[in-house]
Amino acid sequence: MLSSLVWTLALLTRLAWAAATNHSAPTPPSQDPWYTAPYNFESAEPGQILRVRNAPGNLTDLYSNASTAYNILFRTTNSHYQPAWAVTTVFVPKAFNSSRFLSYQTPYDTADLDASPSYALYGRDYTPVRPGSIGFEIGTSLSRGWYVSVPDYEGPLASFALGVTEGHATLDSIRASLTMFEGWGLSKDPKVALWGYSNGAQTSEFALELQVQYAPELQIAGAALGGIPNSLYTVAKYTASGTMFAALLPGGLLGLTSQDQEARNYLLSQLSPTGQYNASTFLRAFNLSQYQAIPFYAFQDIFKYFKDGSAVLQDPRIQKLFYRETIAGYHGTPQVPLYIYKAVHDDVGPINDTDELVARYCGVGVNIQYEKNTLGKHLDETANGEQGALTFLSSVLGGSYNHTGCTTRYVSINATAGA
Repeated sequence: MLSSLVWTLALLTRLAWAAATNHSAPTPPSQDPWYTAPYNFESAEPGQILRVRNAPGNLTDLYSNASTAYNILFRTTNSHYQPAWAVTTVFVPKAFNSSRFLSYQTPYDTADLDASPSYALYGRDYTPVRPGSIGFEIGTSLSRGWYVSVPDYEGPLASFALGVTEGHATLDSIRASLTMFEGWGLSKDPKVALWGYSNGAQTSEFALELQVQYAPELQIAGAALGGIPNSLYTVAKYTASGTMFAALLPGGLLGLTSQDQEARNYLLSQLSPTGQYNASTFLRAFNLSQYQAIPFYAFQDIFKYFKDGSAVLQDPRIQKLFYRETIAGYHGTPQVPLYIYKAVHDDVGPINDTDELVARYCGVGVNIQYEKNTLGKHLDETANGEQGALTFLSSVLGGSYNHTGCTTRYVSINATAGA
């Protein structure tokens, strides 16, 4: 391990190099040489910075409350507990509070590497200012003086739904960001919070489960989890046949098998080679962001792509991954206050699954505020639950949070009424 002096000099060199980097237009990760692991990266510690640059292009124009933004490439750990790497984008607010840091996990839900947030942040799907949009939530957080880290938590294989990979990458993105900014605008022991919606919530929850044994030194003040799906298997059964969110299964299965060649080979062997529902069409998911995949696969019966239909989900190779990588609560118990919000009529993951998760955590003493919105569905709740999440995050980051135990409350919020 580098001595502290050598490490400090190395970090300063990286920062100087980053500051000198020109602001050329961003390049898709699949074509950008920067998105590669340095030689011998495996010897680095989890969370150690491997490479830094100024975020290219006009990112601070798109997110006007940011004074600057950086891409950090760091060492992490994959689902096989082997060395891996990932990237995060860190925004520095214009008027910063040196003690508040938010890790914001976007629900990018895709097996397409070029849909990673560090690149997708530049696109129109991320930057609209309407409430509930990713751009709005990043901008609002920055306006409160919070540093905001947005990790590419799926990693370089676009491992959508591999919860262990996603959780590790989230924790290591926090480690890397705190290392970079400590003493450079950020206090030595800032308050840290997590926020995510949909799979961003699932990823945040996995990070909290894994944190106890993987990153016990991180002092996390709390997490806001919206629309948490609880299990890809449940989501698959709920959405794969004739719903607007049918695309979650092609992307989910390709991401789920991205680190298991035997399971991937089995999956490919089960795809129909010809006909309307053929392998080529299914595999289009490799090159579609969720915003492209949702309309492409909308209202299809995804099981028609497989020779034996839904039996593909019952194979032991796939079942093993479902249980190990996608079920909330499998790897541990969060040790921080949680604010969980979900629409009662959520059309991605059923509310009773979240009820069961909350009940299980409450039974072992987790501090939870659970709000169940009687209005709207999954997409609506991104805006409907936003203000409650921001209020919670402000309290935990500000040190004023005083809720204990478990509270479940029904609300009826329509944030777009009258808009």
